[in-house]
Amino acid sequence: MEVKTSLLDNMIGVGDMVLLEPLNEDSFIENLRNRFDHSEIYTYIGSVVISMNPYRSLPIYTPDKVEDYRNRNFYELSPHIYALADEAYRSLRDQDKDQCILITGESGAGKTEASKLVMSYVAAVCGKGQEVNKVKEQLLQSNPVLEAFGNAKTVRNDNSSRFGKYMDIEFDFKGDPLGGVISNYLLEKSRVVKQPRGERNFHVFYQLLSGASDDTLKKLKLDRDFSKYNYLSLDSAAVNGLDDAANFRTVRNAMQIVGFMEDEVQSVLELVAAVLKLGNIEFKPESRCNGTDESRVKDKNDLKEMCELLGIEQSVLERAFSYRTVEAKLEKVSTTLNVSQAYYARDALAKNLYSRLFSWLVTRINESIKAQAKTRHKVMGVLDIYGFEIFEDNSFEQFIINYCNEKLQQIFIELTLREEQEEYIREDIEWTNIEYFNNAVICDLIENNQNGILAMLDEECLRPGTVTDETFLDKLNTICAEHQHFESRRSKNSKFLTDHSLPHNCFRIQHYAGKVLYRAEGFVDKNNDLLYRDLSQAMYKANHGLIKQLFPEGNPAKVNLKRPPTAGFQFKASVGTLMRNLQTKNPNYIRCIKPNDKKASHIFTESLVRHQVRYLGLMENVRVRRAGYAFRQAYEPCLERYKMLCKRTWPHWRGPAREGVEVLMADLQVSGEEFSYGRSKIFIRNPRTLFFLEERRRQCLEDLATLIQKIYRGWKCRSHFLLLKKSQVVVAAWYRRYAQQKKYQKIKSATTVVQSYTRGWQARKLLRELKYQKRCKEAATTIAAYWHGTQVRREYRKFFRANAGKKIYDFTIQRIMQKYFLGLKSNLPSMSPIDKNWPSRSYLFLDGVHTELRRIFHLWRCKKYRSKFTEEKKAVYEEKLEASELFKDKKALYPSSVSQPFKGDYLEISKNPKYQKLNSAVEEKVLMADVVNKINRANGKGTARIFLLTKKSVVLADQKTGQVKASVPLPDLTSVSVSTQSDGFFALRLKEGSASAIKGDFLLSSEHLIEIITKIHHIGSTTAEREQLNIDISDE
Repeated sequence: MEVKTSLLDNMIGVGDMVLLEPLNEDSFIENLRNRFDHSEIYTYIGSVVISMNPYRSLPIYTPDKVEDYRNRNFYELSPHIYALADEAYRSLRDQDKDQCILITGESGAGKTEASKLVMSYVAAVCGKGQEVNKVKEQLLQSNPVLEAFGNAKTVRNDNSSRFGKYMDIEFDFKGDPLGGVISNYLLEKSRVVKQPRGERNFHVFYQLLSGASDDTLKKLKLDRDFSKYNYLSLDSAAVNGLDDAANFRTVRNAMQIVGFMEDEVQSVLELVAAVLKLGNIEFKPESRCNGTDESRVKDKNDLKEMCELLGIEQSVLERAFSYRTVEAKLEKVSTTLNVSQAYYARDALAKNLYSRLFSWLVTRINESIKAQAKTRHKVMGVLDIYGFEIFEDNSFEQFIINYCNEKLQQIFIELTLREEQEEYIREDIEWTNIEYFNNAVICDLIENNQNGILAMLDEECLRPGTVTDETFLDKLNTICAEHQHFESRRSKNSKFLTDHSLPHNCFRIQHYAGKVLYRAEGFVDKNNDLLYRDLSQAMYKANHGLIKQLFPEGNPAKVNLKRPPTAGFQFKASVGTLMRNLQTKNPNYIRCIKPNDKKASHIFTESLVRHQVRYLGLMENVRVRRAGYAFRQAYEPCLERYKMLCKRTWPHWRGPAREGVEVLMADLQVSGEEFSYGRSKIFIRNPRTLFFLEERRRQCLEDLATLIQKIYRGWKCRSHFLLLKKSQVVVAAWYRRYAQQKKYQKIKSATTVVQSYTRGWQARKLLRELKYQKRCKEAATTIAAYWHGTQVRREYRKFFRANAGKKIYDFTIQRIMQKYFLGLKSNLPSMSPIDKNWPSRSYLFLDGVHTELRRIFHLWRCKKYRSKFTEEKKAVYEEKLEASELFKDKKALYPSSVSQPFKGDYLEISKNPKYQKLNSAVEEKVLMADVVNKINRANGKGTARIFLLTKKSVVLADQKTGQVKASVPLPDLTSVSVSTQSDGFFALRLKEGSASAIKGDFLLSSEHLIEIITKIHHIGSTTAEREQLNIDISDE
């Protein structure tokens, strides 16, 4: 079952100021402080929400909170901005009433965050779907773009909106968003060229320099160093908790989501860069021949880069900064500009360029987010605009802002009273006229078309002759002197002549929120907002599509000699349009209050809050709301809440809710003057009556709680007793079972012991009998064995004595042989064929066996050793053996060759590409390839030759060219002669009469003599049809 709560439950202070008792400014502020200290930042004044900026994150905006306030009555839960957003959305969706949400407050009070919360709540509770989600995302992502270009860091707020914004969100009949339209009011463009100390320019300049890539900055001709740009203040360039680089990426992403094309984004960034470059242009005076001063650009580098960005001819823009052309019908007059006028023209161009860029951005966003369908739409407007401003130095901007707030206060009073009156008529309650301060007289002082301050300011700006702020102030003093809300020391009113708090160059207006002193200096210039036509035409000549759109008046073909409308006239028209728009909608108000100037949490500055309460007119709001009936509630929830106060309505009332309320009020004996019955609601005039009902309800709830506690405690005790009783029965049953089990286990154990003793006695008795029988049987067997032994020994004694010696001898020899073989087995030598060790023999009669076993073992291990050889290894050992037979003890070189393996092909003739031709010339397989020295018989000199040996011939070839020099078939070779010494000379003797013997025998020298001769001899011995080659080893 859903538990319903109320605004009045668990209330910290008073949740609705209408119910505050006693009602005065001190109690009002104390109630705000009490709720603020307990993190209750929202308070109601009827249907108006007061929002205190907590300067910290609170866990009250989660998705769960959204669900809590969704489709709930406005007063059903504790005060929250979601309650107002839900009430407005449901009224729009279900009752087809266009809504507007007016958010006001001074800078830093949280207006922008409040508008975001309203939009995020509406986006969360409306319908879903791909197209709907796209529209919601575009509406939400328009905020980061506008904040980057329209917000700045001020001394009061790190993200202060420096423009007024009104957004109409359009919905279909189901309540799903279709699109929106944004209107902007009075961008503070003077901030572009100058910022107060401790404040920054608009965010986008810092975001661009911090977050753009190096390539982007290079294209825009910018540098990351803020100090290089005159329009950027350096004392507050970095802001704690503000990541300009990350915010730049967020803005780029938001522009993409909203629908900006890449070339449009680039054009916007180029204009922002141009504004920064424009601020760096400086001028110097130059005297002309006629004695007048003329301005010239000092350093033309920034001017050149700006012109390159915007596609403007440098000479055109430079002339526009030096001359001003005035056109009057058919006449053109060109005058020079001095340095101060050039700086004015530069700053005016920068302000107009940025202001028009901002207006273009709003228009471009509207093109993306506007509803596509042509049918009638439901509309919810959200107004986020400056609050009332009272500074030490108030100028034209504060005058315009405060005028707008006067209009908003006027419409608030009118709409609030109208809403009250309509509800009284709808509920058939007698209407009582409410007296209140009507600020229409102040609005008339400012906006009257004849004698209003704005009208006189426009008149001064448009009239010929010398026009200054002093002439404007004199005109005000003449016309407005008798007005009760206008004060000036120059006026005819003598009571202000000695008021030293009112300077001579100022005037004071008594607004609904208090008196504000305005300095007349700058009113005329700021109202004119003049941009020289030469600059407009120079901008129009730019080769940049966006610039041409921003300065259409620069088109020479469309020259308009009519003076453009003033800033005051434009703002007055915009405010008039806004007021007419708001009057067609059902209003919902959010009043934002800043608790302190330090932007710190948990600090409540009473004087600052009191000041805001006054200029927001909150006390006036409460008095208007309480002028009729302070509290009203539908009959059903009223009866549901207070039915326990009457026995006839408790616990259930069976009849209509109104009759139940009438019975309840009669039973409580509440005076009939304190309340009235409407058609669907009961109206309570005084908060004391409501608090009386709440106090009675609290006492009754305490009594009911006591009764519930008594019944609950009785039920709990009975339940506990029954549980104990049931538990006791269970415990007793388990205990009896346990006791019987233990008793049974004890009897069973005793029985087992008795049985074991009995079986043991029987087993031991049987064992004794069996042992006795076994001993008897063994004794009989032993006696029989001894007897039979005696008989056998007697029978065979004579045979034993005849053969005993031979038996002992054979046994002894057998034991000696067994011992000899076992010893030989354990002491066998290693398996190496060259190991000559062999165990010694113990007995001489084993000498022949010992020698034969040694020979057999040696042959066996040699066989084992040979079995491990591969065919290639066998061939190598055979050659080594053959070399041993030929040269051992005959040739002194032989011992050194034993350890060297016979490699054969030392030149790797088949693999070496150098000898590829030689290898192809030899048809047979090469068995030996080496480099030898051929000895010349004539002079004894040696020549290097390649020696090749195959199975059929010996080949000698040139080492360098590989050309065959001689080829000797092996059958023509009769013998080989070598000396006994350690030299490497050998002679190949050829058969006489053979073709190879024409040149005689060959005398050669080689490091591998042993291997060469062995291989030649081996080939001769393995060929059957060939004679044995003779190896002659001698020194002769």
